[in-house]
Amino acid sequence: MSSSQPDDNRGDAPAARKFGERLRTLIASAYPDERKRPGYARLAKEIREKTGGTISGTYLWELATEKKSNVTLEQLDVLAQFFGVPPAYFFDDQVTETVNSQLALLTALRDAQVQGMALRAIGLSQKSLKSINEMIERVRELEGLPDEDRHQTGNRNPHQT
Repeated sequence: MSSSQPDDNRGDAPAARKFGERLRTLIASAYPDERKRPGYARLAKEIREKTGGTISGTYLWELATEKKSNVTLEQLDVLAQFFGVPPAYFFDDQVTETVNSQLALLTALRDAQVQGMALRAIGLSQKSLKSINEMIERVRELEGLPDEDRHQTGNRNPHQT
């Protein structure tokens, strides 16, 4: 098996687990409200409508639940196109980490309060942004939350580019 192709060995549980986890992460990011999240048949229909690619609901379920990991390159491309990620997302840990940090940011920005805070920070000086960031880090510590900034972006100051 070359490193540029996805694993198509059904017996390789770690590959199936990684692929399934990554697919479920993408589904949850695209449909954050579980009550409105489509079933696999409906999701397959949406994928076909958006990409023109063919994939069945049953096959999506098998991939997501780690029953199968033998995805074809064509199906990999269809899934990547639908979810707006590079195909390497499914088998390259570094790409997965980068994309997941971007997805986490997008998910956070869907929260109206987080969005409001971000919008209100526009125009503040670097000194003020640093102070706000330090306060947020302190509150996260008090609430026992992980340091998402370091974990997700590898950058202590998210306001730097």
